[in-house]
Amino acid sequence: MIMSNNFNPDKQHTLKKSVSISGTGLHTGILADITLKPANAGFGFQFQRVDLPNKPIIKADCDLVTDTSRGTTLEANGAKVSTVEHLLAALVGMGVDNCLIEINGPEVPIMDGSSMPYIEIIEEAGVEEQNAAKAWYSIDENIYLTDEEKKGGDGNYARAGVPDNYIDRFQFPVLGTQHAELKRMRDFKEKISSCRTFCFLHELEMLLEHNLIKGGDVNNAIVVVDKPVGDAELDRLKRYLKKTI
Repeated sequence: MIMSNNFNPDKQHTLKKSVSISGTGLHTGILADITLKPANAGFGFQFQRVDLPNKPIIKADCDLVTDTSRGTTLEANGAKVSTVEHLLAALVGMGVDNCLIEINGPEVPIMDGSSMPYIEIIEEAGVEEQNAAKAWYSIDENIYLTDEEKKGGDGNYARAGVPDNYIDRFQFPVLGTQHAELKRMRDFKEKISSCRTFCFLHELEMLLEHNLIKGGDVNNAIVVVDKPVGDAELDRLKRYLKKTI
């Protein structure tokens, strides 16, 4: 595993070499190629739309987030890139601080619906320490984010805690309570990276009606059947369905 006992969390890190991967966007259905490249200290994560004139840069900055409805979309310099969360999670989870992400399409490939394929190419590239200190933000008290609209129990919530603790809990009457906890970032690959994209059947119908999930299938998402389904409806949706209950 890259983040070994010799890994210095107080130093910045980048990739040792460039590495590429290709796949289809979950919502757009557009095939895109991604190349992860080493970057200088302080560069952070920046996407470059190499398919557009002037190859505009989009920083992975929370102030540039323009949509979080069905994934995270970043927008800057007249360009967008969407569904960035799994790739960015993999980079952070594997200790990478600086990386140029070249992409020739509007959406990051969904791959199998998890961060694991990106973990694998990061491991292939390798990670190296840079001669620069990492800037840390200290959390002095627990921070909660709750979605009260999600019914069941006390809703869904995420917590960034003290000292290095992250908890994410969902309340779904169909599935029961789903709970995940990450106390050390070095455990990201083992405990978090294989978690896959999922949605409920009633959400799937809405997504189809809004011309989304054009690239969705049973290989990159899990669909939970949360209501009775007739044969006609099942036939219409069968290529998206993977019954989990």
